[in-house]
Amino acid sequence: MNSELFEALNLLEKEKGIPVDFMLDRIKKAIVTACKNSYGNEDCVINMDPAKGAFEVYLRKTVAEEIEDQGKEILLEDARKFDPSAAVGETVSVPLNTKEFGRIAAQTSRNIIRQGIRDGERGQMMQEFQSKHQELVTATVERVDPRTGAATLLIGRAEAVLPKVEQVGGEQLREGDHVKVYVVDVKETEKGPRAIISRVHPDLVKRLFEAEVPEIYDGTVEIKAVSREAGSRTKLAVLSHNPDVDAVGACIGARGARVSNIVDELGGEKIDIVEYSEDPAKFIASALSPADVIAVTLAEDGSRACRVTVPDGQLSLAIGNRGQNARLAAKLTGWKIDIKPESGFYGEEPESRE
Repeated sequence: MNSELFEALNLLEKEKGIPVDFMLDRIKKAIVTACKNSYGNEDCVINMDPAKGAFEVYLRKTVAEEIEDQGKEILLEDARKFDPSAAVGETVSVPLNTKEFGRIAAQTSRNIIRQGIRDGERGQMMQEFQSKHQELVTATVERVDPRTGAATLLIGRAEAVLPKVEQVGGEQLREGDHVKVYVVDVKETEKGPRAIISRVHPDLVKRLFEAEVPEIYDGTVEIKAVSREAGSRTKLAVLSHNPDVDAVGACIGARGARVSNIVDELGGEKIDIVEYSEDPAKFIASALSPADVIAVTLAEDGSRACRVTVPDGQLSLAIGNRGQNARLAAKLTGWKIDIKPESGFYGEEPESRE
C-alpha cells in the first residue's frame, strides 16, 4: 500500500501539477481525524518518507497501572515493549499495526486524494486565472454547446466558459480552434474559481494593439480610449509621448501590416485609429473620422455636449450606418455630439460609405 500510495501521488504531481507535499499534508491531517474516530485519540505521530516508501503511524499513549481509556492509555509492561525505560505517567509512541490500521489508512488516503485533487485543481485554477486577470490569453476551444452556443475553452490547464453574448456576432467557434480572449474578472464561487472571459470587451482590442505595436508596449505611444461595437467597428484614440513618433502611423504599421493583423484576428472588424488631444474640439473632430469636420462648437453651459458642422456631402459618413460612427465617437470622447450639415439643412444625403 505504501509504495502504491507514493506512486499515485508522484503520478498526480506529474499529470495534474498537484505537489506531493500538498497531498501528504492533506493525508496526514485526515489520518489524525481517522485516529480520533477509530481510537478516540488524535495525539499521533505520522512519518512519511516518499523516497524510502515509508509510511508509519504512531499513537501516543500514557503509561498507566490500570486501563480506563484503551485508545489513550497503555499498561506499563506493554509500554516497555516499545520503550524499555517507560514509567507510569509518561507517554510512549505505539506503532499502529499495519494490518490493523491499513484499511483505515488506505480508505482515508483514497478519500483525501480525491478531495485533494479537487482542492488542488481549484487552487491551481484560481492561480492560473488570477495570473491572467485583465490580460489577453490564447485559449483552445474544447467544445461548443449546440443549444446555447456557449463555448468551453481551455486556458492553460483551466477551463472557462465563453457565453454566446461574449462572442463576436457571426463568429463560428469550432472544437480545436485557437482564439484570443480577454480575462475580464476572476471570481471564487461555490463550484470553484470562475474566469469571466470575453471576445467583445473593448480592452481585448487594446491588448491586441499592445501585443502588436512595440511603441505601445514600451510606453512611447499610449492608448487613451477605446470604443467598440464588436464584430463591426472599433475606434481607438492614441497619443505619442515622443514628438518623433507618429502615434497613428505606429499603430497602422508599414503598409497597414499591424492593424491588418488585428483586423484579421477580429474577423474583419473595422478599426479607426485617431489621434487623442487634450483639446476637446480637436479630439471630437478626430473621433468622427473618416468624416471631415468643419467646426466643433462646445456647449456654453459647461456640459459635455457639442455641435459639430460637417460638409453637406459628408453628413451620412459622419453619422454612420444606423448612427454607428457618431455613437462610437461619443463613447470614445465622452461627449454628446450633435452633427449638422454646413448648409444647415438636413436634406437627402448620399448613402453612408461605412
